[in-house]
Amino acid sequence: MPSLGRLHLITDTRPGRDPLAVVRAALPVARAELVVQVRVTDDATDREAYDLARRVVVLCARYRATCLVNDRLHVALAVGADGGHVGADDLPVGAARAVLGSAAVLGATARDPDTAGEAVAAGASYLGVGPYRPTSTKDGLPTAIGVAGVRAVAAAVSVPVVAIGGVTAEDVPALRAAGAYGVAVVGALSGAADPARATAELLKALTC
Repeated sequence: MPSLGRLHLITDTRPGRDPLAVVRAALPVARAELVVQVRVTDDATDREAYDLARRVVVLCARYRATCLVNDRLHVALAVGADGGHVGADDLPVGAARAVLGSAAVLGATARDPDTAGEAVAAGASYLGVGPYRPTSTKDGLPTAIGVAGVRAVAAAVSVPVVAIGGVTAEDVPALRAAGAYGVAVVGALSGAADPARATAELLKALTC
């Protein structure tokens, strides 16, 4: 399994966003510390997901960054991504591991110690834990768990915990102190006026 970067960039493909521009801005700054998770809206076709993921894989390879595909594991396999990420309504972790194989990076979403432990036992390489705070980038999210929730999960598992949900650079020190290995962001980069600078600020906070 490739070493896991601490900064996870989840692509934002909503109208008005340019996910490839954000990826291009972040990669030269974060390089191998960046994990790009290709996530598309639910109404996107597999072909659209494939076209975006294929381009992200090529970009990531130049910087030894990791590329994952959210939910659509067949797309991850088709483009030669490093792995995938599954949420609560996607394939079970064990089934996802069987699809991707033992060498792939497999992330799973968790929000409490019990589901976190089950995901790790089923083959998760790391856990996306949250939402840390309320966020508008994805519909139907459960109640935010805050720093205390992240701490509870991090204390219960041995794999990297990546906090997600409205995370900013200012939140990183508290999340790291709570046991988070890294953070996953959408709006903090896709909504930034200068994504490269925002990447540098997040990375500095993660590596201090």
